This record gives sequence, C-alpha cells and structure tokens, in this order.
Amino acid sequence: MEHGHILSSGASDEQGNGDLTVGDITKERIRSLIPRFAAAPGRTLSIRGDHDLNPGTGAPAQLRHAAVLVPLVERPDGMTVIFTQRTAHLAAHAGQISFPGGGMEPTDQDALACALRETSEEIGLAPERVEVAGRLDTYVTRTGFEITPIVGFVRPPFILNPDPFEVAEVFEVPLDFFLKPGAARKETRQFQGTQRYFYVFPYEHRYIWGATAGMLVNLVDVLHGRC
Repeated sequence: MEHGHILSSGASDEQGNGDLTVGDITKERIRSLIPRFAAAPGRTLSIRGDHDLNPGTGAPAQLRHAAVLVPLVERPDGMTVIFTQRTAHLAAHAGQISFPGGGMEPTDQDALACALRETSEEIGLAPERVEVAGRLDTYVTRTGFEITPIVGFVRPPFILNPDPFEVAEVFEVPLDFFLKPGAARKETRQFQGTQRYFYVFPYEHRYIWGATAGMLVNLVDVLHGRC
C-alpha cells in the first residue's frame, strides 16, 4: 500500500474519547501510565498489530525485530510528537509518515539501543537528548516486523539533522490532537482481493496511518487509562 492511495470513506472511531486537556498531559502522568520494560504489577504488555482490525490475517512466520522512538517534545504550550515523512524513492513504505526507527542490528544491545541509534541516524537527535519514559505494546505488522515502541521525552532546544536519503521532512503534531474524540478513524480499502481495515489520524494535509497510527492508538489508550 502506498501513501496517497489508501484512503476510502470510513466511519469515525471512538478512540480518543475522554476529557483530557493539554494541562492533564504532564510528564508525571505519562511516567505513571507508560509501562516500563517490565510490566507494572497488575498489568501486562500485549501484542498489537495489523491483525487487530483484520482478524484471520496473520504475520509471516519469520519476524524481524525493530524498534521506534515515540518522541514527546516538551513545548511551553503542551507536548508534541515528532514524526518523519519518508522520502518518495525508498523501496519500502515510500512517502509514509512514521516514528524514527528501524530494524535491529547485531550491534544493538536491545530495543532501546536500536530506537535511539535509528533516531540518531535518521533525524540527528542525539541519544543523550532523550529521557526514556518506557514502552508501549509490541506491534506486529503484516509485512513481517515485530516493533517495540519506546516512549521518550525530548527537551528543547535541540538540533535535528535529517538523513536526506531516508527523510523528506521532520514535523511535530500536538499530543492533545490525538486525544480528542474522533481523532482516530477506521479506513478501508481493497488489497490483494481482500478488504483491509486500518487506523488513520488525519492531521491538516497529512494522513498518519498503518502501524504508526496503530501505535498511536495504543498511546491514546494508555494515557486515557484504558490499558
């Protein structure tokens, strides 16, 4: 599926319902709700993925481990989330909006090391600028990736130096946008003869969809205390 050709009419989803305001989303609240790398007592980490909206569709037997950083920037008017838009010439996921991250390498000690390394390589954000909060649920994609999303705080000022081969643009979206009622929608399209469903967050002229949107839904659930 290619960015710009995936959208069809779809009903609004209920994700994001609640009464959280910008002032509610503090570092302390996020720290208390985001699971650390071992789940807190009474909680478990789940495996989410493309199959959540498409029962009966499984991932390939062989999964490649990957990690992304969910960077929350501490702005005076409220936290924002950093995203990248991939360049149009890439062989995989060209033009799509994503979190910085990628596949684990043999030199990566763990998912955290992978997420920080990939973020540094992709957008030039130094690891020491990231204060790690914890992680979200594992996300499995139909294309064969098992992704660990790492949530971290980024305090300005910082300088980014995006890799021009991989990254067309780096931009920020207010975190409270994702928490608003109806922010997430379910969209559908035909893919290889099968009706596929996926989450979309339409923001201004952009469409954040697929695995990135699925991980955002997880973040919204966590911040609303639904999981």
